[in-house]
Parts: sequence; C-alpha cells; structure tokens
Amino acid sequence: MLGSTSSEPAPIGSSYAPLAGSPPPASDLAPPEADQFYRDSLRLLAGSGIPFLVAGTFAVNCYTGINRATKDLDIFCKAGDFPRILLHFKDQGFETEIEDERWLAKVRRGACFFDVIFSSAVAVVTVSDQWFQESHPAELYGVQVQLTPPTELIWSKALLQNRHRYDGADIAHMILRQSERIDWKRLLMHMEQYWEVLLMHVLNFRFIYPTERENVPRWLYEELLQRAHEHADLPIPQTRVCRGRLFSPEDYRIDVMEWGFADVVGPAPSPAAT
Repeated sequence: MLGSTSSEPAPIGSSYAPLAGSPPPASDLAPPEADQFYRDSLRLLAGSGIPFLVAGTFAVNCYTGINRATKDLDIFCKAGDFPRILLHFKDQGFETEIEDERWLAKVRRGACFFDVIFSSAVAVVTVSDQWFQESHPAELYGVQVQLTPPTELIWSKALLQNRHRYDGADIAHMILRQSERIDWKRLLMHMEQYWEVLLMHVLNFRFIYPTERENVPRWLYEELLQRAHEHADLPIPQTRVCRGRLFSPEDYRIDVMEWGFADVVGPAPSPAAT
C-alpha cells in the first residue's frame, strides 16, 4: 500500500544547500594532534579525486547541530576504491592496514587514524554508486567535503545494536532535524528485507517525539504496520533462525553455538562441531 509522501524524493543528482557545522571536539581518547591529522587527511582525500563521503560523528554533527566529541573520522567509499585510498595515503607516508577485508580499513599517522568503510561486517550495508547520487556539501577543517546522504546514514546505523553501541538516538535526531532530506522510499528499498528494524526505529521516533510524528510519512508508517499485521498470520518458519547476529555477532553467539538456532549466513553448527 505504498503511497505518496508529503514531499517527493529528491531527483537523482540533486544538490542541497551546504551545511554549516564546526568539527566536534576530540574526546579524551583522541591524541592532541588529532585535529591536524583530520585536516591533513581530508585535504589529501579531496585532492585524490577518489569519491568519498564523510560519515560518523562529523556527519551527524553537521546534520543535527549536536557537537559530540569524537575519537576518529569515518570515511565511506565503494569497495573498489578502498585500495586506492590506502595506496594514495601510503605514498604520502601514512601507515595503512586492512582490519577486516569484508568492510573496514584504516589510515594512521602515529596515534591518529581514520576508518575507511565500504560495507558492514556481515556485508548487508554496502556502499554503492547510489550513495553518491545526491550532493550534501559541508565544510570540515576548511575542506569542502560531501556528507553521506541522510538516507544512507540512517541505513548504515540501523543495525548497530549491541551492548556497547546503539545508534538509535542518532537516527531519531536525523529524522527530527533532516526529515525533508531523507528519501523514505529509498530507505524502505534499502531495508526491504529488514522492514521490522525500520518499524522499530519509526516507533522509537514516535515515542521520543510524539509532537513530531509527522516527520515520518504516514504512508510509510501505515505500510510497515500492515506488514506486521499480515506477518502475524503467516505460518511459523520451520527453521529456527536467530537474526540477532546482524545486530551483534558476539551478543547472540550462544544462540547459534549452543541453542540450535540457524545463523543468518547458514545453518547453526552443532555443539560437537565447536
């Protein structure tokens, strides 16, 4: 029952007015030279010609005005471009490492570093050309950069739910402050298989901000509720699945290793096999 939004999605290649925002202060975990490192890194990235997007605390700060301390810089790029970024910085004398070939690399100078992110640990959230089709310019440390679009920024945070980190507050603040920049149809497309997670965040927002509930298009709210209603009438799946490892591989390890649930990537190993 997909309906029309109160404001149509931005056309492909659309450009938004630049966002103003000062860089968030470095946390106690960041070395004193972190600001200079971020400034130098962004200049080198901007001059490389390699497409990249700024995410993380820096992007949230620009979109919401929340000036939260940070200990690192998150850079999103396509999987094919992360080796080019590493090699570019290696040529400039930086240290580089691939922490996890599935999704994460790092660039270092001394104790400072920034993350190069091109997917997620379970390969669900993958940076693609679509992430670069809108323009959300901002200035950080005197460097003109492109921020991760709000739609994809929410998608990148939606599955971060473990005992040490939960990005639901960031998502709620993004919906509150930037609802007009969110392409809700595209967000639903990203989360089609994970629509229940999107419904959780929508309900979370409505609970936190009852007077601002119209920031989420009514058609989306009704669509998700109808799916939940229809899903309740379906037969119980024959395979016992735990999808909790999409949120936290560690917190839900026991479900797969000992309790007989199938993992999201395959059948559950038997206890004897471990």
